[in-house]
Amino acid sequence: MDHTIISIIAVILLVLGVLGTFLPVLPGLVLSLGGLLIYKYGTDSDLSVIYIWAFVILTLASVVLNYIIPAKTNRKYGGTRWGSIGSIVGTFVGIFLPIPLGFLVGMFAGVFIGELLHDSKDMNKALQSTKGAFIGFIYGTGFSLVVGLAMLFVVVLDIVNII
Repeated sequence: MDHTIISIIAVILLVLGVLGTFLPVLPGLVLSLGGLLIYKYGTDSDLSVIYIWAFVILTLASVVLNYIIPAKTNRKYGGTRWGSIGSIVGTFVGIFLPIPLGFLVGMFAGVFIGELLHDSKDMNKALQSTKGAFIGFIYGTGFSLVVGLAMLFVVVLDIVNII
């Protein structure tokens, strides 16, 4: 296959991966990493293997952090284990909701409901815990977005022979 076509496919995957960092229907950094690998091994690129290893490690870190960060920030804002469990359950339930960004709505509803199940009299605590989960989601998504954009820029810069 022509190197130009492979490069175009790789860049398309990288762009879709960046979009996937905040759109739940796309597997985010997995697509970006696939695009990076296709570019590296499908063309005659001189891209260093150090980039590949660095991005593999950052992608794995992102996958782990996307589950840990919302739970930790939930706790930082006064949430309990009930809210953390609610976050995970709500996210999975929300994926199947027929609404835009259902996973996100599910996560926040799960935190809120989990906290209310723990202490039905303290709605303020449930709201604070939900706020913490939201902040954690923003941190995790931001990290993934930066990693995805970095992969895209490394490939584009290599294509135009800047690196």
